[in-house]
Amino acid sequence: MQTDPLSAKFAALADPTRRAILARLTQGEASVNELAEPFDMSLPAVSKHLKVLEKAGLISRGKEAQWRPARLEPMALKGVADWLEHYRRYWDASFDRLDAYLKNIQKGDPSGPRN
Repeated sequence: MQTDPLSAKFAALADPTRRAILARLTQGEASVNELAEPFDMSLPAVSKHLKVLEKAGLISRGKEAQWRPARLEPMALKGVADWLEHYRRYWDASFDRLDAYLKNIQKGDPSGPRN
């Protein structure tokens, strides 16, 4: 079953270990051993997380002799950010309306903001 790219990214981001790996990769590329250090899990388990992140396009893996460094692909997060931006604007507008309503209540006018 093929999932759309945005769903694959959200599925990859749903796991806290994968989010922690992405956070570490903001500091620069790293090997599986380096990425595994803070976690109480096997190297194969970390490699599975990396495969999910790579399949979602959130990271890429290089090949330098025996070393396959992982690196963040920051532009891959743009689709997620763009999708979330729509909802951020929605919530900002909702909070602006709530703020106006509360200011009217404080002034003694419970009918709400005037349009």
